Amino acid sequence: MTDPIADYLTRLRNAIMAHHRVVEVPASNLKKSITKILFEKGYILNYKFIEDGPQGTIKVALKYNPETKQNAIKCLKRVSTPGLRRYTGYKDMPRVINGLGIAILSTSKGVMTDKEAADLKIGGEVLCYVY
Repeated sequence: MTDPIADYLTRLRNAIMAHHRVVEVPASNLKKSITKILFEKGYILNYKFIEDGPQGTIKVALKYNPETKQNAIKCLKRVSTPGLRRYTGYKDMPRVINGLGIAILSTSKGVMTDKEAADLKIGGEVLCYVY
């Protein structure tokens, strides 16, 4: 597998399209950080790290509106790929849907959202957009 982050986002996207409640993905430290950010920002209901074998898995409980059955995540878009890395400075941070969505960045201080990186005045690699 050449792009594990794109695989992670695709698994989430496919589970959303199929209206699954829970999706399992192979774990890595970067995926754990992205999952933690999605939970803190309210895009997923819950998550659980399962340590089995050398890699482990992440169980992600997806969040749906009880009345309309709409998912909290409308779009997951991979920005930086292994073939074309996308970097940004803190001065020209990307705005996702004019500030309504989030951009997840990999910085020297760890994985964080665009707003947190702008507050710390650090740039980094733009991993994905979520809204």
